[in-house]
Amino acid sequence: MTETSRMRLTILRGAEFWNDSCAPTELKDAVDHGATGATSNPVIVSAVVKSDPKTWNPVLDGIISKNPTASEDEVAWLLIEEIGRQASAILAPVHAETKGARGYLSMQVSPKFHANAARMIEHGKALAALAPNIAIKVPSTAAGVVAAEELVAAGINVNATVSFTVSQAVTVGEAFERGLDRAQAEGVDLTRLHPYMTLMVGRLDDLLQRVMVKEQIAIDPGYLAWAGIAVFKRAHDIFLRRGFRSRLLVAAYRHHLHWSQLIGQGVIHTMPYPWWKQFEASDIEVEETLSRPVQPEVVETLQRKFKDFPLAYEEGALSAASFASYGATVHTLSQFLGGFQELLGLVRDRMLNRP
Repeated sequence: MTETSRMRLTILRGAEFWNDSCAPTELKDAVDHGATGATSNPVIVSAVVKSDPKTWNPVLDGIISKNPTASEDEVAWLLIEEIGRQASAILAPVHAETKGARGYLSMQVSPKFHANAARMIEHGKALAALAPNIAIKVPSTAAGVVAAEELVAAGINVNATVSFTVSQAVTVGEAFERGLDRAQAEGVDLTRLHPYMTLMVGRLDDLLQRVMVKEQIAIDPGYLAWAGIAVFKRAHDIFLRRGFRSRLLVAAYRHHLHWSQLIGQGVIHTMPYPWWKQFEASDIEVEETLSRPVQPEVVETLQRKFKDFPLAYEEGALSAASFASYGATVHTLSQFLGGFQELLGLVRDRMLNRP
């Protein structure tokens, strides 16, 4: 590793770099390459456990032995919490060195609570108590927006996820502003309160790809690669103009443009381990590209061909009540719920068949 590595150059251009996984081995390597945070969700945790059974089966067996009457849901969350503790400990030196400005692990509340603000708030507070450098992930549904504001007002860092549209980004940004003001009024130290707004750019591209196939839309497929990028750039411009104190994260990578075209001051890239390792080994030039607009022809064509793109690109095109029914939200929540069910299956199998 040198100071001219791709990830180091990304950081020098003003962006932060997170590892989009809580796997300890991957996270340690990421921190060595400049990563200052990490993310987690049910799909990620399930993958971590499946990919390294030698490490996690003994941990799971220990949890089961200590909690013989616990349900599979309870055991699963105890496992998630233990993985979270280990990952947050890896990031703790970054958190300490930056005096709480960086070094956060994002842990997601149960996807089963996506429509229940009170349950998300309760679960978020419990997860935040695991370590001082944990941010709570809530979905950008109507209930999630309420939970996000309340958690920030309580002095808890929040990462709003399951987000694909400018409307979601702005609505959440406004909720964060209200939460920050309330926290400050209660004497919370705002230097350690850093709300994050995640836009899952690749999942918007995926939605348009599914629609293109289903509706047999004729379009240059290369245009689809710019949909999430265009939404992110527009949201970032609004955040700057309105002085929002939360920060935008880019997530859900599908190709190098999701990294190379969104590099600039204040952005956080939360990259899956294989993706940033691929970028690190590439010869792609690392430039400040965040302020460069997407070609107007591409944006105009996407707006004309897909009804879902204007809903994502235009501010106010979606109300908070409709966030949960947007196609990318439905698909992503389904995957998160499925990932949690897969983790429950792993836990159930171990509870019934462990040595």
